[in-house]
Amino acid sequence: MSARILIADDHEFMRTGIRAMLAKWRPEWKVCGEASNGEEAVNAVIDLKPDIVILDVSMPIMSGIEAALRISSLPLHPRILLLTGHESDVFGTALAPSDARGYVDKSHVIRELIPAIDTLLAQTSLPA
Repeated sequence: MSARILIADDHEFMRTGIRAMLAKWRPEWKVCGEASNGEEAVNAVIDLKPDIVILDVSMPIMSGIEAALRISSLPLHPRILLLTGHESDVFGTALAPSDARGYVDKSHVIRELIPAIDTLLAQTSLPA
């Protein structure tokens, strides 16, 4: 199944690594854009209309959680997956108002990111 993916992380190394991993293991998935902060991510979603948005939780200018909330308010409804370097009990509560469908801990990104995206792609689309 093909997919257009937006990667938003403030660390270029992380964006480059995810892009390379996706190109190697899922060449049918295309990274349609990248963003280095939450504000850029929201604008990129509007411009590029990706199927999947990978958002780092901790980014400058606008956090990934705030970006997820703003993206969720758009009529586009991409599937949102959060990346985090820190899990907490409050994390799930903070995501409740957004359309974020899950998260991957950065320490497990190599083994968990592709299965997480597969899961999101297998889910039915959100209503418009």
